[in-house]
Amino acid sequence: MESLNPRIRLLWIAQGVLVAAVLGVVLAAVDQWVRPVPTVALGAVVALVLGAGTLYAIRLYQIWQFELQNDALYLERGVVTLVETAVPFVRVQHVDTQFGPIERALGLSSVVVYTAGSRNADVRIPGLTPDRARELQDALRDLAIESEADDAV
Repeated sequence: MESLNPRIRLLWIAQGVLVAAVLGVVLAAVDQWVRPVPTVALGAVVALVLGAGTLYAIRLYQIWQFELQNDALYLERGVVTLVETAVPFVRVQHVDTQFGPIERALGLSSVVVYTAGSRNADVRIPGLTPDRARELQDALRDLAIESEADDAV
């Protein structure tokens, strides 16, 4: 099984910081216009959310793995609920490489695998270097083409 690039933790921690900041602004607005909120309580809640977000990001990084096998792409992820996914190559419709501005700043990108079907019809593998993402995209595309030929009647 292959792990993600360690820099993905920074992105996930930044998302936790953003959630804590929004919560802090909401609590400050409640304090200002609705009901007084003790400053200590406001700080404690924000600190708790920051800590929980950081721990969540670290644990998610430890668990998140993927592997290309002969028949499918296998993924393991999740903190509260462990999710194991198998994406048979014959179900792959197309594969994209994506990298937003924050991912680019961290030197990361993601691979998105779109599959046939209506439930969870796409799978995203975050936290890859751009070179690894392109390699994975090419490998998935080639394996999908091979499996399509094998599956033909």
